[in-house]
Amino acid sequence: MRKRGREEGQASVELAAGSAVAILAGLVALQLLAAGYAAVMADHAAEAGALALANGRPPAAAARAAVPGWSAGAARVRVEDGAVEVTLVPPALFSALRERLSATGRAVVRRPAWDR
Repeated sequence: MRKRGREEGQASVELAAGSAVAILAGLVALQLLAAGYAAVMADHAAEAGALALANGRPPAAAARAAVPGWSAGAARVRVEDGAVEVTLVPPALFSALRERLSATGRAVVRRPAWDR
């Protein structure tokens, strides 16, 4: 006869623990993807704002129009001396992480020497 006393629920416990670890790893990966996407979009929006500034249009409106819908309320645009700076706050599971994961993009417009 075999001893079965202590090993009967081991597979269930391992499955539950493994599932929790896999879900946690997936959530961390998704959060990192959201932060990376916010960084790319912040750079894109800053460039759009700088191009608008170079063409005499309002840079803040152009920068806000360049970000996706989910981040329209989470975008901060600052224009100063020919530079456009856009800060995007990505969506996060915990509100304490939002500001820590924010990404800032900056683009500068320089006027040509003959136009000064």
